Amino acid sequence: MTDLKIPNLDMNTNKYIFKKKLSLRRKSKRRLFMESALMFSFSLFLVYINYLIPNKSMLLQNLLTTLKRSFILFIDLFSNLSEIFLVIFIFISYFISLILLIGSFYRIIKVIKRKTRIISYK
Repeated sequence: MTDLKIPNLDMNTNKYIFKKKLSLRRKSKRRLFMESALMFSFSLFLVYINYLIPNKSMLLQNLLTTLKRSFILFIDLFSNLSEIFLVIFIFISYFISLILLIGSFYRIIKVIKRKTRIISYK
């Protein structure tokens, strides 16, 4: 009974488990300035890319019709999906039947060409 190890029920030691891994220092002013300058330049780059896109207003106006047409195409794809699977099944079944026919002819030829009548069980 003295070998019995009872777990420690004192959980106060676990509440500071990640305290040493957190960085509690403040960022320097230089680092904050560099991060803000990077964010500002990235935002200007994104604005410039959006400026280069032609016919933005027409694209925004036609968004609903484009979404409607793509949804209809998506539904057509799923309606034709059964036909696609059927064609794939046809090709696979022809391939498997070809393999089975070749195997059966090979066994028939092997049985016909057998020279001895001794049947060996291995």
